[in-house]
Amino acid sequence: MCRSIKTLRPPFEDEVTEGDMRAAALQYVRKVSGFRSPAAHNAEAFERAVDQITAATVELLAHLEVRGHAK
Repeated sequence: MCRSIKTLRPPFEDEVTEGDMRAAALQYVRKVSGFRSPAAHNAEAFERAVDQITAATVELLAHLEVRGHAK
């Protein structure tokens, strides 16, 4: 795995959009798969992975508690 993973956003922001989360998921899937864009026969699996990682990100951010910030 790449050692140059950079933080995509500060530790706390009131408004993280679905687009932000999807972009991060797409970046992850591209990094892990090694493909910027999948071949036609892999497009469904690629897209499904992006959807699942986006959903996991939504779940994660919904449950994180940041000290000093109310939910």
